[in-house]
Amino acid sequence: MSEDQQQARNDAPGASVPLSGRVALVTGSSRGIGQATALRLARLGATIAVNYRSDEAGARETVAMIAGLGQRAAAFQANVSVEEDVLRLFKEIEEQLGAPTILVNNAGTTNDRLILQMKLEDFENVIKTNLTSAFLCTRAALRAMTRARWGRIVNVTSISGIMGQVGQANYAASKAGLIALTKSTAREYASRNITVNAVAPGYVPTELTSTVSDEFRDYYMNITPLKRFGSAEEVAAAIAFLCSPDAGYITGQTLAVDGGISMH
Repeated sequence: MSEDQQQARNDAPGASVPLSGRVALVTGSSRGIGQATALRLARLGATIAVNYRSDEAGARETVAMIAGLGQRAAAFQANVSVEEDVLRLFKEIEEQLGAPTILVNNAGTTNDRLILQMKLEDFENVIKTNLTSAFLCTRAALRAMTRARWGRIVNVTSISGIMGQVGQANYAASKAGLIALTKSTAREYASRNITVNAVAPGYVPTELTSTVSDEFRDYYMNITPLKRFGSAEEVAAAIAFLCSPDAGYITGQTLAVDGGISMH
């Protein structure tokens, strides 16, 4: 089978393992949405690079779960908001698994405060973790994707980046920046058969959101038309779709997985 024929088969809609032969990097995949995404992509046949900053146990658990699916995975420690760490991360992944042609920029943090109570470092740290990390990983991943003339990048943003939110000027700004990064990168690399999209979750109970107040949770429940919270698996399903051959004609888009909160 020629390389073009193999590519056509991999890109065929409905293929049972449509991402077979692909290496996917999911940042922050030791837990929550990142872990669910890593598992979902593994079920589609991808080899998974599980990234973590400090939760080694969670990352190894993700790897073990993927191995249980009969797929290959390895854990890689890196603070993806630091350029030197990102360069090392991609070098190690390529040496152990092959160069990633699927990238899910999921790593993120929050540090909620009203603007008058927010220190500069509170603002800058969230921007660095949520937005700068995506820029650094995208830039590193595009080299291999450009050579392969195939790539999928999905940025995990938030409805806060679409609507704004009280007490989240830093978080909302970082997530809005991710949407703009998505659109700009999509325009730059569409001609290379690289799609770049974003998924914007609503309120999803994870460790990241476990510290929010009952009042905050009640507020989100009240404004959600579906009257329930989402799950990490539902967000992962949307991300996996955008990584799949079925989404080959979709780029520069932000898909809200929010139970209807952000509809106009």
